[in-house]
Amino acid sequence: MAVVVGFSSDAASSPRTESWLLPILTGLAPWATSAQLEALHWLVRKIAHLSEYAILAALWLRALVRGRGLSPRNAGLIALAISAAWAALDEVHQSFVPSRSASVADAALDTTGALVALAIAGLGWRRVADRTTATLLWTALIGGAAFLIVNALAGVPSGALWFTAPAAGFALLARTMHARHRSRRP
Repeated sequence: MAVVVGFSSDAASSPRTESWLLPILTGLAPWATSAQLEALHWLVRKIAHLSEYAILAALWLRALVRGRGLSPRNAGLIALAISAAWAALDEVHQSFVPSRSASVADAALDTTGALVALAIAGLGWRRVADRTTATLLWTALIGGAAFLIVNALAGVPSGALWFTAPAAGFALLARTMHARHRSRRP
């Protein structure tokens, strides 16, 4: 929760994250216009909202199930309530930080992140994580390869894509080899 408070400060304000995130985004998408880069910056910031509250809810769920011995359902409801309350308090805190502003939409997004994590926990972390990882790696490999081809045809530099697309392919290969090795064990 202290991490959330830290992200709620001026240190994680839009102008601050823009100063280091836009150069990274420019390196990943050198063809993007400034408006597209701003949109990507906004998207990354919103994904951060989802992620930090998903992690918060997952940690609360784990603590409540293991520490208090609550049923997963009751622990999930309590974890969701704590996460939603913390999201609201976080936005109230931001209303007092000059470089930040409070947003009901952000509190709803935070609560959605918590809800998604709790739903995934209900479905089984390992299965969902495995399928999500595979989907993301295939997307990175196929999408990255497509962008490399388009960029080469257009004469646009691809920057980090020359590393990330093959890295996704190697990660998929490693996952396949690891799965085969595990299945051979008695």
